[in-house]
Amino acid sequence: MLYEYTFYFANPLHFLLNFYAMKKIFSITAIIIVILAVFAYIHVNQRLSEVSHNEKTVVLEIPKGSSPTKVLQILQENGVWTDELAFTLWCKKHKPALKAGWYEVPAHQTLDKIIAIFESGKSAVRKVTIPEGRASWEIPAYIQKSFPNLDTARWNSLVQDPQFAHNLGIEGNSLEGYLLPDTYPFAINSDEESILRQMVAANFKVRDEMKNRKGSMWEELGNWHRVLTLASVVEEETGIPEERPLIAGVFHNRLRLGMPLGADPTVRFIFKNLTGPIYKSQLNSGNPYNTRRFPGLMPGPISNPGRKAIEATLFPEKTEALYFVAKDDGSHTHFFSSTLADHNKYKDIAAKNRGEKK
Repeated sequence: MLYEYTFYFANPLHFLLNFYAMKKIFSITAIIIVILAVFAYIHVNQRLSEVSHNEKTVVLEIPKGSSPTKVLQILQENGVWTDELAFTLWCKKHKPALKAGWYEVPAHQTLDKIIAIFESGKSAVRKVTIPEGRASWEIPAYIQKSFPNLDTARWNSLVQDPQFAHNLGIEGNSLEGYLLPDTYPFAINSDEESILRQMVAANFKVRDEMKNRKGSMWEELGNWHRVLTLASVVEEETGIPEERPLIAGVFHNRLRLGMPLGADPTVRFIFKNLTGPIYKSQLNSGNPYNTRRFPGLMPGPISNPGRKAIEATLFPEKTEALYFVAKDDGSHTHFFSSTLADHNKYKDIAAKNRGEKK
């Protein structure tokens, strides 16, 4: 046996032939491995280039602390992505930083785009536009178009909760007037409280901007609550933005002279009588919001004024006018006057414009 091994190693030709054979086998194996690797690479990339199964946008939540495995489970449960191998390989290679939140995944997205959504941290939102001059109880109707489950009763309860108002830094006992009209991106999981907080925060942002501007009537009005209170009346008295500074000027003049503001919208607020005639019994109401009867400002706003009405209130037009009346000629504008006699003349003209006979 020793002789055989000695012969094997002592025979160079035999050794070289066997070495060549082994080398050939290794070469063929390496080629096979490379081919398999190429096919595997092509196959995986094909799977990674596939798009998600959802036919429409899907809203889903990634809880805090979710691992890639948990995220894959959520995608599978929501019918978005089911390819576990592709997802696992992608995550091992790229090590994504997945962030908690609510997200919208559009239809037919590639895996890298889906994960990019979760890495962005940009939670899904619903945009809601709140028009100027709406009272607090009118606002839910606009929000419910995007958040049908919004609880109106809870909304109204929070708006009228003095403790909640004080916790938000509001000087009054309700949120009326502090819900800034604007277009908001509300998070898709928003509830009544979070929406109210966001709207009040937007209002305070306007306060901080206005407070630093020179030449305002801030000191004369005293505080932000009184600014909003007067601005809510300015908002309600005209739908013509160009008239707001002049109407604000009239109200400032009346306040200085101790005259009642004489604003019908304040009476409407008392009775939630937003349209139609105002009755004599309502005009005689002893409610402190009745500016047809009592001088000075009301206890608080009667609606939620927009930025332009607030600006007009703080920077009114200088005028001698003490009165104004709607022209009722289709222009939606007003006659302004500094004497009661002229005011009465304009009232007669307005009556004729409405087709009334004496």
